[in-house]
Amino acid sequence: MKSELLPAGSIASASHSSQYLNGVRAEYSGYNLALHFILRIMDQRHLHIDIAIIGGGIAGLWALNQLRNKGYSAVLLEQQALGSFQTMASQGMIHGGIKYALGGAWSGGSEAISAMPDAWRDCLEGKGAVDLRGSKVLSEDFYLWSGDNLQSRMSSFFASKMLRGKVEKLARKNFPAALNYDQFQGQVYRLVDLVLDMPSVVATLAERQRDAIFQVDWSTASLKLNDHGASIALPDCEIIPTRLLLTAGVGNEAMLQQLGADSPQMQRRPLQQVIVKHEYQESFYGHCTGGNPSPRLTISSHRTLSDEPVWYLGGDLATENTDEPPEVLIAKAQRELGALMPWLEFGQCEWRTIKLDRAEPRQNALLRPDRAFVAAVESVANTLVAWPTKLSLSPDLGNEIERHLSEHKLGPNHPQDLRLLAHLPKPAIAATLWDSLF
Repeated sequence: MKSELLPAGSIASASHSSQYLNGVRAEYSGYNLALHFILRIMDQRHLHIDIAIIGGGIAGLWALNQLRNKGYSAVLLEQQALGSFQTMASQGMIHGGIKYALGGAWSGGSEAISAMPDAWRDCLEGKGAVDLRGSKVLSEDFYLWSGDNLQSRMSSFFASKMLRGKVEKLARKNFPAALNYDQFQGQVYRLVDLVLDMPSVVATLAERQRDAIFQVDWSTASLKLNDHGASIALPDCEIIPTRLLLTAGVGNEAMLQQLGADSPQMQRRPLQQVIVKHEYQESFYGHCTGGNPSPRLTISSHRTLSDEPVWYLGGDLATENTDEPPEVLIAKAQRELGALMPWLEFGQCEWRTIKLDRAEPRQNALLRPDRAFVAAVESVANTLVAWPTKLSLSPDLGNEIERHLSEHKLGPNHPQDLRLLAHLPKPAIAATLWDSLF
């Protein structure tokens, strides 16, 4: 066969072209490798998770525990101490609707809340949606007592009729110590309600999920909007949740504004409560009925870290005097205790007041919401806002969150790998009001 010869220099030219192409391929391959490496590094800075919760009060802690118990990967971020503000300011009362029955009407709110004491007791025994074993119960008994005026007695009568099986009228020999005096001529009922030590509840919920709770500084972190909803941008990584859950109480309002959402809207119902440190050693937990369909006075007993007795006073005293100067409200509280329990010797007393806002979803005429509240945030695809509306309804809130996820067919989907957040600090447990104020 006859060979065809290439022109002189053609072999060298072809060899050079081949080397050039090989170099391009190598360079392109190196570029791809570098790009792949960069993308992997970038992806390693993104934490994909089922649920990210913002807010470390009772709502956020309860949701974190219930969701992780169901297999969801979840993380909770809190800026300050766990339980700050509304949670630690609670009197710790888990009530079953008595306050709503005082006016003689059984409402939807009463029906919803009537199951809550049993739900909490299940959790305290380790049989409920969250495990509260180890939390301290201040009292298994809560009392409703009436003064010796007809209207107060009628309120107690209506409450007992509306809550058959949940209210027990007591014989004098079974009265609590604070009312077991000859001078007291009213009636006393034992309720199904119980009272919890909130620092121990917060500590128990936090300890159960210690690895998933972190402190975040919102001066360096932010909420970030994209086509798929909201994520959380931290200085060195980004949390991308399937659902972002806002449970920050009053703080929900600022986060909704940051997301540019007009709804759901929030309302604030103010309180100004009185705390008195005294020398009367007997504990007491009860509502005194009056002329309103709400307790005239509510008392819960607590102890400071120095084991000094404290009474925390709420009811109409707290809700009807929100704008009073502290000294005026303290004087009213002193008159109330003097009128309702003149036989008690409190000894040396110190008095303080605390102003609080109860954060809730907005209602017509600023009425009290009947249920725990969970709703999608307008215009932000993956974000929910939640309020338990009161401590007692925390189990109801957990169930509402689960119901939302189920309705949208959002089951556990991402692994619980939180190594990207391991460098973040852990928030402390907030101090009680009495240890902060005295």
